[in-house]
Amino acid sequence: MLPAIDNVPFPERNRSMARAFAEIAFTPNVRAMQDAQGSAASYAKFLAPEAPPSDTLGEAEAQFITHRDGFYQATVSETGWPYAQFRGGPRGFLRVIDEKTIAYADFRGNRQYVSAGNLSGDDRVALILMDYPNRRRLKLWGRARLVDIGDDPDLVARLHVEGYEATPERAVVITIEALDWNCPQHIPERFTLEEMEYALQPIRDELAQLRAENDRLRAAAGED
Repeated sequence: MLPAIDNVPFPERNRSMARAFAEIAFTPNVRAMQDAQGSAASYAKFLAPEAPPSDTLGEAEAQFITHRDGFYQATVSETGWPYAQFRGGPRGFLRVIDEKTIAYADFRGNRQYVSAGNLSGDDRVALILMDYPNRRRLKLWGRARLVDIGDDPDLVARLHVEGYEATPERAVVITIEALDWNCPQHIPERFTLEEMEYALQPIRDELAQLRAENDRLRAAAGED
């Protein structure tokens, strides 16, 4: 496994599923499908009252979130259709405000406003954050609040990463209701240019040392 570019360890305490996630995701239809496929019994324990809720962000989640340069976001329209899109930006543009709150500056794009429009009518939102090199995935469910730049310019300015050339229009503030760390099965290993540079740097350093040593040996041989 490639060392994490941000050196964030996999959180051992979240390897098991959480009650808050199960209560949201395991609807009657889902439970019926689990029963039909023979997996209902193995998941029943996560719906038990004594199961840990895991509906707050710990240190591992906070580090993981703040080192991402993008995430997938899903909203739902008033007609019931889901809408998923990729949100990207510089590392750290998705901020952790506290153990129950994350936020980001919503930058101007193609001005379709599908996500913003959906959230204005239904505040439920789901996020998937990926670490492809290490095959890690964090899923978040929450309720989003849109804050227009005209209503709170200071908040939007605080969320805007300095030096990033984009026009923020609003802040999206999300209250966390559930989270879940997915297993790595079926996650492909992919690398950005930044991650490739990180992975190749030790090889480049070793090559430079070998070349320097080779030059010294040649010089010594020439002196003899």
